[in-house]
Amino acid sequence: MIGVLGLLAGMGLLIFLALRDVNIIFASVLCALLVIVSNGLPFAESLTQSYTFGDLGAFTFAGRFFMLFAAGAVFGRIMGESHAATSIAMALVRRLGAHRALWITVLACALLTYGGVVVFVVIFAMYPLGLRLLKEADIPKRLFCGALALGAGTFTLTALPGTPSIHNVIPTLKLGTDLFAAAWLGLFGGAVMFALGMFYLERERKKARANGEGFEPGPRDVIPDFAAIEKDVPHWAVAILPLALVIGTILAPRLLTMADIGSGSELLAFANSQPILWPSIALILASIAAIVLFPAVRRAPLHSMGLGTQDAIMPLMATSAVIGFGGVVAQTGGFASFTQAVVGLDVPPLVSMFAAASTVSGITGSSSGGLQIFMATMADSYLAMGVPPEILHRLVAMASGGFDSLPHCGAVIAMLTITQLTHKQAYKDVGVVTVIVPVVATLLTTALAMMV
Repeated sequence: MIGVLGLLAGMGLLIFLALRDVNIIFASVLCALLVIVSNGLPFAESLTQSYTFGDLGAFTFAGRFFMLFAAGAVFGRIMGESHAATSIAMALVRRLGAHRALWITVLACALLTYGGVVVFVVIFAMYPLGLRLLKEADIPKRLFCGALALGAGTFTLTALPGTPSIHNVIPTLKLGTDLFAAAWLGLFGGAVMFALGMFYLERERKKARANGEGFEPGPRDVIPDFAAIEKDVPHWAVAILPLALVIGTILAPRLLTMADIGSGSELLAFANSQPILWPSIALILASIAAIVLFPAVRRAPLHSMGLGTQDAIMPLMATSAVIGFGGVVAQTGGFASFTQAVVGLDVPPLVSMFAAASTVSGITGSSSGGLQIFMATMADSYLAMGVPPEILHRLVAMASGGFDSLPHCGAVIAMLTITQLTHKQAYKDVGVVTVIVPVVATLLTTALAMMV
């Protein structure tokens, strides 16, 4: 009983400290210590193995995924400094109109994240443009947060097939699937997330206007004058080429094999055997192409790439620290009992699988962390029940992207910090589009999978 209470206290403290803006790396260590002591786990072994270097250790995860994080951050930095991201967003403005700022934000973020730009970089890249759009359309900043979260943190990360996101890569390591696993389920789930999310945001926008709620800049907000950089902004058709190259490179082995081109099967075998390296290569090639295409970054490309690599460190370490906490949790008797109880539920396997992945992601406050723990501790049980690997891949990836976005989620905290808003001001909208909408979409997708 003490161990279970300690486990709950550790998770509760992690959420509390995150809400208090305490550094998530420090918070994860402190909460891991609480779980270790209260559960009577071996102190030294738990810190040096379970938390740091074990199969679910923080540094094991960081070492395994460093290349993907770094490649994504480098690509994002180059797309930002070259103004290519701005070009894509401004093309949407010209096409849709500034009054559709929420649509533009969601679509631009979706394009960037599906192209491989990491979420944290997308938030930084989109925020200056978002301020200009919000001011012109007189839309509250809290809804901009919701649009950022919907476009950058939902369907493009967990549902859409082919995305090079870490959430789509982790299942491939355990299951031997590829990034396009159960593509039809992913397309359905992604469409539901997008539709429900936009319906909510547009409804809230109309309510805000009716209530006289409009745009209010934060104390440190500087609204940019895009006329000053217009000469450096590439044409949108050129700006989108690096994003197309990322997806094209990821697709190339499959397309070559389907076209029965000689080297296609060998390339596909290599891509499938290197699920982290192959999307990293795609991002690196796209970064090189962007440097060639865009004069703004051609003058000091190594400097931009160095800054991009630096951009990757904090998101990687924050995610790894939360996974390290989850690695300690996974060693407790309470977690083992939870695993046995969920797997043994008298419900269809896909339903208990959703419950398990969602709960673990909620415990850790990280979809990638929850996904990593699920794959290491529970995936074999569901494979033994006869769940096809492709279905398991897609549904677990989608399930991990629901309860992970509770208030202690590192990405949520980072976004609120960047936009200078508090949980009280903006979390309701963020919570709807990143928790409720993905959960509903995943349940509907699970029901579809069970019917066919």
